[in-house]
Amino acid sequence: MMINSIYTHKEIFLRELISNSSDAIDKIYYKALTDDTITFNKEDYYVKVSTNQQERTLTLTDTGIGMNKEELEQNLGTIAKSGSLAFKNNNEIKDGHDIIGQFGVGFYSAFMVADQVTVTTKPFASDEAYVWVSEGVDGYTIETGHKDEVGTEIVLKIKENTEDESYDEYLDQHRLQAIIKKYSDFIRYPIKMDITEQHPKEQPENADENTEPEFIDVTEEKTINSMVPIWRKNKSELTTEDYEQFYNEKHYGFDKPIKHVHISVDGAIRYNSILFIPQQIPFNYYSKEFEKGLELYSNGVLIMDKCADLLPDYFSFVKGMVDSEDLSLNISRELLQHDRQLTLIAKNIKKKIKSELQSLLKEDREKYNEFFESFGRQLKYGVYSEYGMHKEDLQDLIMFYSSTEKKMVTLAEYVERMPEEQKFIYYATGESNERIEKMPQTELVADKDYEILYFTEDIDEFSIQMLMNYKEKQFKSVSSSDLGLESEEEKKEAETETDENKELFAEIKNILSGKVSDVKVSKRLKTHPVCLAAAGDVSIEMEKVLQQMPDNQNVKADKILEINTQHEVFESLKDSFAGDKEKFALYANLLYSQALLIEGLPLQDPVAFSNDVCKVMV
Repeated sequence: MMINSIYTHKEIFLRELISNSSDAIDKIYYKALTDDTITFNKEDYYVKVSTNQQERTLTLTDTGIGMNKEELEQNLGTIAKSGSLAFKNNNEIKDGHDIIGQFGVGFYSAFMVADQVTVTTKPFASDEAYVWVSEGVDGYTIETGHKDEVGTEIVLKIKENTEDESYDEYLDQHRLQAIIKKYSDFIRYPIKMDITEQHPKEQPENADENTEPEFIDVTEEKTINSMVPIWRKNKSELTTEDYEQFYNEKHYGFDKPIKHVHISVDGAIRYNSILFIPQQIPFNYYSKEFEKGLELYSNGVLIMDKCADLLPDYFSFVKGMVDSEDLSLNISRELLQHDRQLTLIAKNIKKKIKSELQSLLKEDREKYNEFFESFGRQLKYGVYSEYGMHKEDLQDLIMFYSSTEKKMVTLAEYVERMPEEQKFIYYATGESNERIEKMPQTELVADKDYEILYFTEDIDEFSIQMLMNYKEKQFKSVSSSDLGLESEEEKKEAETETDENKELFAEIKNILSGKVSDVKVSKRLKTHPVCLAAAGDVSIEMEKVLQQMPDNQNVKADKILEINTQHEVFESLKDSFAGDKEKFALYANLLYSQALLIEGLPLQDPVAFSNDVCKVMV
């Protein structure tokens, strides 16, 4: 019951037993460091995994230090008594050969898949061998036995299948290979298995060319694990192809990474890491199924598939791994007991990712554009999320399409090009660049030859509002009720025109009651007759986004109908106001509907709009 509550996955048992075997070999290595009579030849040490499907047994054999009777009783007879931890406490660990096991419960994970476990062991420098047997429930027995070589052999009697669980997988060579590669690929000693493969049978010399080849089963002993992890190799020894091969072998993605980062830190906390910035966005990236996180290793042993705490959400696209000797692991070696070390590593990794992205932006703009096309949206979410807590980290990484440059630009590049008299960073929101270019609201800003940033993603304007300003320059929507471009003379002229047509505008406001908050003369329009502007914090584009959300609370923008008094339509409007109130109401509704369509907002009553158009035509 205890073991099943500690471990999440049954397959973990093989990782635990192999790690124990690796520790047993390490102990001989450490003895050789202080005892000149002991010769440690690494090629003589290994872990062997074998199966017998008829007898339903899985056997692990190692050439490690073995155990005497007292050690068997202490280490296997008492749950959570760790011989490896005791050895570590009593010996100076160096040369990077850190002892993996520290808790003493790993061995008992075998009972998740086995009805009975038999341990036959012969300790170093002893002629005696011992056999420990237990079914995991009613204690254990220890008897003297026979074993030719120093080391330990563990035989697991694998459970029979049940309706809910198949235990046959732990007797299947392909499944065992996969588990070893997943968790123990970088154990420093060879993990061997007898692998049976089909080979073509040698044909006689006079055989017909069209004869179908015959196949025979050939069993060969093979080393399953890689032993030396790529992250512990010298960077100068590795090529881009080596990193790309590792990326593919670990199934981080099916693409080629845009950039890789190899980190080796030996300071307050020691760790190695290889990070990848993918080229393509995963198909489920913006779904609930996507899990962020880096692979987490402790001394080359996989602890977690996805350690989410190592990455901030806005860098969740990063793939890779971290290996550290300094992690405080919990009893199951699956989760972390204390997060101080992990927090330090995560902080360093965040800084490194930001630095590498800035470097990519500066040195290889084409690749950065490629990256941003896939993951720029996530960076913008990072600016907006958590009340803008991370905006300082991300503001120099985000980009938008420029009206003058006709390409994606950074905020720094925009500000650098701003004329001295320009007060604001202007932007326009819309469904596409093409649509924004046709927006009436852009006319005045464009007429001033000011650059406009195009916001085409639903997150853009929310992010910018959270950012508030960049290098002391505030952001200003081209649809804002006050663009900050009018001179005092122009403002007075607009006020005069408004006063002259005060009754006309008041009547339009009355006709459109509840739809617009005000009707005013427009100075931003040059060729178009009408547009909508927004006052307040909620823009028209933000209203569209919020209306699509399940709990939108019917948030509306404060809309202002602006009319171009220099357009010929205004003359018709004035004539109808003076002589035909019914036609005036018709024109007012048509202008409002026209302004809605320009903004991409839905018409409240398409049938009424269609009827109004027909009235104008007849």
